[in-house]
Amino acid sequence: MHNPAKKRFSFIFTLTGILFFLVLANSLAAEPSQPLIVNGDTVEYSTENNEVTATGNVEVDYKGAKLTCRKIKVNTLTKDVVAEGNARLDDKKGIIEGQKLLYNFQAKSGTIIDAQFRANPYFGRARKVEKISDNEFIARQGYLSTCSFDKPHYRIGAKKLDMFPGDKMLIRSATFYAGEIPLMGIPEFNQSLTDPIMHMWVMPGHRKDWGYYVLDAWRYNLADDVNGRVYLDYRTKLGLAEGVGLNYNTAKTLKIGEGDFMFYYTKETPTTPLSADAPSEFTRYLMRLRHKWLIDAQTNLTVEAYKIRDDRRKEDDSTRNFLKDYFYREYEKDSQPLSYVSFHHNFSLSSFDLVTQYRLNHWFDQIDKLPEARYTLPSIQIGQTPLYFENLTSIANLNKKASTAPVSADDVTMSRFDTFNKISLPAKVSFIQITPFVASRQTAYDKGANGQNVPVRTIFYSGADLSTKFYRVFNVKSNFLGMDLEGLRHVITPTAGYAYNHTPTVPAANLLQVDGTDAIGPSNLVNLGLSNKLQTKRQGANVDLVDLLVTSTYNIKPKTGVNRESSLSDILFKLKLLPYSWLRLEADATYNRSVSKADPSYNTFSEVNYDFNFDIGKYRSFGIGQRYTRSNGNQLTCNFSWRFNPKWSFSIYERYELGHNSTLSNGSSSNSNEQQYTISRDLHCWTMDMLYDIGGQGGQTVYLVFRLKAFPEGEFSLEQSYNKPKSGSQNNH
Repeated sequence: MHNPAKKRFSFIFTLTGILFFLVLANSLAAEPSQPLIVNGDTVEYSTENNEVTATGNVEVDYKGAKLTCRKIKVNTLTKDVVAEGNARLDDKKGIIEGQKLLYNFQAKSGTIIDAQFRANPYFGRARKVEKISDNEFIARQGYLSTCSFDKPHYRIGAKKLDMFPGDKMLIRSATFYAGEIPLMGIPEFNQSLTDPIMHMWVMPGHRKDWGYYVLDAWRYNLADDVNGRVYLDYRTKLGLAEGVGLNYNTAKTLKIGEGDFMFYYTKETPTTPLSADAPSEFTRYLMRLRHKWLIDAQTNLTVEAYKIRDDRRKEDDSTRNFLKDYFYREYEKDSQPLSYVSFHHNFSLSSFDLVTQYRLNHWFDQIDKLPEARYTLPSIQIGQTPLYFENLTSIANLNKKASTAPVSADDVTMSRFDTFNKISLPAKVSFIQITPFVASRQTAYDKGANGQNVPVRTIFYSGADLSTKFYRVFNVKSNFLGMDLEGLRHVITPTAGYAYNHTPTVPAANLLQVDGTDAIGPSNLVNLGLSNKLQTKRQGANVDLVDLLVTSTYNIKPKTGVNRESSLSDILFKLKLLPYSWLRLEADATYNRSVSKADPSYNTFSEVNYDFNFDIGKYRSFGIGQRYTRSNGNQLTCNFSWRFNPKWSFSIYERYELGHNSTLSNGSSSNSNEQQYTISRDLHCWTMDMLYDIGGQGGQTVYLVFRLKAFPEGEFSLEQSYNKPKSGSQNNH
């Protein structure tokens, strides 16, 4: 017979054990208690009040925060402290100093009287600073500046300053001071501490085609993730221009990506004489939108749209380009930027792209894709067989428009389905890696060159790729000529590839021509390559001392073109040298073999480029390069930068056209395209750049730029620079 009392006792004991276990587990999982350590010349402890009092060189450490002062009273239970006499609180969010500090280490909050504070990159003072939490300060009756002097060169003063260390700061009803002189009132100043660009820029100068000018940019924050820009520029030879911009990031809200928008407008009024029937003013503007959305790790969406109105190009000078006249740096990167929407998705072994591309500016020579879908399957092994398969398939509605308006006879519209399928069999025969392949390409068109129906075009491909590698290791450890050699490895890699394209079943002449896909013809080629590398180790990293690559193609009995005899095409050379960690050479050249033997350019170098770069030391470098094209100029560029001392630095940029003189506006001649001289002076919290630029057509430009060191990046990019090759190990190539 069971005893009820015994069962009740057993249940209570079991429940008590479970509760004890839960309490113990929670105690072990909780953050371990950390003592508050107080050191000083004199330290007294009161057990009755749980207080510690210390005087003279007091130092308190608690959870990464450090407090120093002359006198302190600490409650060891509540972690409240009262510190007096040069009190200084230093933690990862910043530094606060004051005469008196009331603070709680547990809540990381408190009040500092007659305070100085530093939250990178800002310094400031206030009658009182309240530390609301570990991530927020409020300074009352104070100022802040990026100048660390007791009497800063400039400052922003206000009754209340909200600071969020490492994030942002917000000031309302502020006043801007230069020294002790109030210059202007600021209704609101909102600055992101993660943004390297200052809020206001003023750039005066002179340029030949602009005359004297002033460029102004003002940045403002609309929200945490949205900031805007206002541009107001004046050029004496062109007139007034204005614009607005917007940068946004929806990562914390809608989570649909980030991007920027800009609208820049001018009613241009040229002061230089124009053609007799040209109007006196021209409407010109740029509207640009760029957006990128990383939907997930495998998927992204990109949008770019450029709309340009250029009445001066239309009514006065067809060679004009708005980007070239007003945004030259963007023009150098892309003189005819595309407008498109691109969707990309990666599958486990393949990818899919959907692109809609539309020409918004009629003078651009571009192809519309309305739309184009593309599926790409890289080489993949077929089951357990030794065979590999790859596929590239696309379907598109294409419009090729001439760079004229209205529509001309050169415009082409077509729909095209194209699929390329390849099977290869990698194998190794002795020391040679060989990969024979066969491929087939089918292309279907909705119409032919004359609007007639055309059958599906089929092209058969076959060939093989061969390669091998020879190397020899030399046990060399030497500092010969200071080259720091730790072993040498010579690697020779010859390659050869035979590729045969059968005659397409539909000739190119019967097809509308949009791009290279429509112009494919028969071919019988041998691709040749020879790589030579000399490698060593420096500080444990592999380095290519010498890297030389020579490639060419042998064309066997071509069926198209002027020359129908078998011949070797252009020979391409690429060379990289890294004899020292501070010296690098990169060069490439094209030896012309593809033109007729009667042509003067036959068996000559049609193009040669090289770049030398010397890293002499920190902030000291020299670079020189040459761009030679037999039929299109010979240009030499060089750059020299030198920091004399922590305060002064100097740089020179030169660009020369060799071989012929250019005529300047004053009738003289010069080989120089551009010269730029820059002197920089460190002004403690500011950097001053004085730039003098001499243009290739005789124009001269003078810049005087003041930059806050706390915000080194600017709205305007005016200086030229030499594109030096990157130094480093072979992993950087």
